[in-house]
Amino acid sequence: MKIFNALDTGMVRSLKVWKGILITWFIYLSLASTVALPLKAVLKEGLGKSTIAERLVTGIDMDVLTDLGPGFRNELHYFYSGLLIIILIGFLTNAFLTGGFFDSMKGTSQRFVPAEFFGSCARNFFPFTLITLVTGIMFLFLAFLLIALPLSSLLSRSSTEWVPLLIVKISILVFILLYMIIVLVADYARAWQVMNGKASPFRALGFGFKTAFCKLRSTYPLMLILWIGNTFFLVLSYLLIGRLKPATGIGVFMLFVLSQLLFFTRLLLKCWRYGSVTALKEINEQLFRADKQQDANQ
Repeated sequence: MKIFNALDTGMVRSLKVWKGILITWFIYLSLASTVALPLKAVLKEGLGKSTIAERLVTGIDMDVLTDLGPGFRNELHYFYSGLLIIILIGFLTNAFLTGGFFDSMKGTSQRFVPAEFFGSCARNFFPFTLITLVTGIMFLFLAFLLIALPLSSLLSRSSTEWVPLLIVKISILVFILLYMIIVLVADYARAWQVMNGKASPFRALGFGFKTAFCKLRSTYPLMLILWIGNTFFLVLSYLLIGRLKPATGIGVFMLFVLSQLLFFTRLLLKCWRYGSVTALKEINEQLFRADKQQDANQ
């Protein structure tokens, strides 16, 4: 029952911070534009008025992209360098903005105020960056151990062998199950950090590990429901965007608008997870205090 209560509360709190989601959408759009606009200019210069563009309507043709001349290859090198910088900036931006969202998800928060949101972002930036870094390293290690190694073993063997393929499928399933625990650890650590006030990222991580495993029966189903909903949305978005092949300027613009609406919804789903985990943490603490008070009265 408390799981559905946390999900309902998390949804209400995520809708309350729609202005913050709108700000986040604009920031990520600006970051993506710093890469997309220069690449568009390079492609336009390389293609010119050529009919090669028609070959790109049905998908990416690498033969076309690698035959745009040495100028394009040089620009592509700068593009990859800029992309790495954008990834780093995106990582720091995510840690910065997540601090504001978790603070806004607290039960004591009344309404969304942009000044308070950015103040919380700055206040929680260092601990959230460290929490994100530690859990990110755990995620990469898990991906290497359960996906990269089994896949490399599968590729080195005959494709007719079914045992390595079965091992890869089981490894991917185990990775998904363990990945959700890592997300739980990170979210509980962030929720504890914003409620504690002082910058204590390692204590927050300790709380995250302890709560994620001690409350696994109540927290894991919550994360599983959120993961299934998020996965369904991502698959639906991929199928929808993949089927659309606009051939006019208006069509391209409408595709852009649709993709941005889907991205905004994706941010809303992420905030739903933040709010649900925070609400479940508060519910567990209320039940613990109630039990403690009952024992004291007896």
